[in-house]
Amino acid sequence: MSEVVLATYGLSKSFGALKATQDVSIELRMGEIHAIIGPNGAGKSTLIQQICGALRPDSGRVELLGRDVSDWSIQARARAGLGRTFQISQLAMEDTVLENAVLGAIGAEGTPWRFWRPALNTAELTERAEAALDRVGLEGLRDMRCANLSHGQRRQLEVAVALTLRPRAFIMDEPMAGLGAEGSRTMTGFLDQLRDEAPILLVEHDMDAVFALADRISVLVYGQIIATGTAAEIRASKAVRDAYLGDAA
Repeated sequence: MSEVVLATYGLSKSFGALKATQDVSIELRMGEIHAIIGPNGAGKSTLIQQICGALRPDSGRVELLGRDVSDWSIQARARAGLGRTFQISQLAMEDTVLENAVLGAIGAEGTPWRFWRPALNTAELTERAEAALDRVGLEGLRDMRCANLSHGQRRQLEVAVALTLRPRAFIMDEPMAGLGAEGSRTMTGFLDQLRDEAPILLVEHDMDAVFALADRISVLVYGQIIATGTAAEIRASKAVRDAYLGDAA
């Protein structure tokens, strides 16, 4: 069995009477893409927030490379190798592509960006940022303001920012959102190659992308994992079809 890079064990979180996640246990293994799917309101965002450190679970734990990181901050988890992209862009629109890449790495330290402008001239950080931009195909746009990028290019830049952290695992929250058919195909091809650099925990509504990419899929419904398996196993599951996929299976 491949090495487990990231895992949750019994994660639960309630907001009053609402049980957002209930005893959720998942594993992300070396070299794989593990997709989490489910209807709106299933608890996917709550789960991701618990994994990344933005939300403390009521019970359960998160492990990264075998270490319990449940009490660690977002920044500490990022420094330990947890790279994240967001459903809604977190980029600095007035900064250049290169500045976003450099400052993204520095941002893991938890210090406001405005205090780190001198670091833009640091050779090591600039080289790391340039390598990440080259990896996602944006090196030629390094001096362009982020506001002038296309939606798809901003998605690529978010991945580059995560790459500057030299992640051991990626958390990707709907990377296909808003891309359109051609953009989704491009991003699917890129993520397929990226898994060799670090495994990906993928939250996504684009079922074509999920079934094309995922080695394993976990289905979250009303805060509970109702099935985990290969794409073929998930397609064949009556429980999954009834709860979520329907004719999409």
